[in-house]
Amino acid sequence: MSIGKRKVVIIGAGHVGSHVGFSLVTQGVCEEIVYIDIDHDKAVAQAEDTFDATVYCPHHVNVKVGDYSDLDDADIAVISAGPLPAKGEDRVDAMGKSMECMGSIVEGIKNSKFDGVIVSITNPADIIARYIQYATGYPEMKVISTSTTLDSSRLRKELSRKLGIDQKSIYAYALGEHGESQMVPWSCATIFGKPLFKLMEEYPDTYGKLDLDKIAADARYGGWLVFNGKGSTDFGIGASAVEVIKAILSDEKRVCTVSVSLHGEYGQKDVFASVPAILGKNGVEGVIELDMNEKELKQFAASCDAMRTNFQKALAMVK
Repeated sequence: MSIGKRKVVIIGAGHVGSHVGFSLVTQGVCEEIVYIDIDHDKAVAQAEDTFDATVYCPHHVNVKVGDYSDLDDADIAVISAGPLPAKGEDRVDAMGKSMECMGSIVEGIKNSKFDGVIVSITNPADIIARYIQYATGYPEMKVISTSTTLDSSRLRKELSRKLGIDQKSIYAYALGEHGESQMVPWSCATIFGKPLFKLMEEYPDTYGKLDLDKIAADARYGGWLVFNGKGSTDFGIGASAVEVIKAILSDEKRVCTVSVSLHGEYGQKDVFASVPAILGKNGVEGVIELDMNEKELKQFAASCDAMRTNFQKALAMVK
C-alpha cells in the first residue's frame, strides 16, 4: 500500500508565508511544509518555530527549510515573497519591489519538475499571478491568486456587524482586483439564499438602511486598517490561503473567489481577475458567472481594464 504525503512549498518566509505555514499546521492540511527564502536564517527560524508548535497540534507535520528542488514532488507552491509596502504606498506603487523578487522564483519553477498548483499571494496579487504564468508558461488553470478571498471575508464581516447575522450565513463577494478597483456585485448577495435587495425592500427600517457603498469601502479598507495598525497582515491571509489550498488538496470542487485567467467570462479576457471559481486537484476546474446587472458588469470591466494596464507596467519593469 502506498500512502502519499501532501507537500506544500512556501516561497517567502515572511509575515504572510509564515502564517500560511502555521495555519496549515494547526488545521492539519498537509504532512510536509518546506520554507524557501533568500534570507536563509529567517527561513530556518520560521521552520523551527512552526515545527515547535506541531507537538501540540492534532496532526503530525514535518516542517523544514529547503530549496527549489523541493518543488519536484510538491503538490502546492505558495508564492508569498516580496517586501511590504512603504508608508503611503498602495499595492501597485510597490509593484516594482515585488517584481524584483520574481526573477529567481520564475527560474526556480522553470528549472524544477513541479507539476502541482501555484497559489500566489504576493501583491499586487492579480498582476503577479498573471506574470508568473506568463513568465513560466505554466498551465493557466494551475496558477491561482488568493486575491479577493480575504476581501470577501472582510465584506461578510462588515455585513455581519451591521445585520447581527453570523458571516457564515451571509453570501457576498468582492470581485475583480485585490486592490482599489475591486467591486461588489450586490445584486448577487444573499442572506442564506434570500436576495439582499429583496430583504432591503421588505424591511426598509432595518435592511433598507444599509449603506452598501460604505460597507464595500470599509471592507476594501480593511487590509489597510490592519496594516497601518501593526505593519503587516497575517492571520486573515493565512487562513484565507489555507481555504484555497484545502480545496485543491482535498479535491473539494469548492467555489472560492480567487484570481484566475479569464477567457470570455463576464466579457473579459487577457486578464487575471478574481471571480467565483471551482477549485479541485487540477486547480481551476470552472468559473461561475454570476448574473450581475449592467452597472456591476461595467464596474468589473473597469477593474479588469486597470489590471491590464498595470500588467503592461509590470512587463516594462523586467524588459
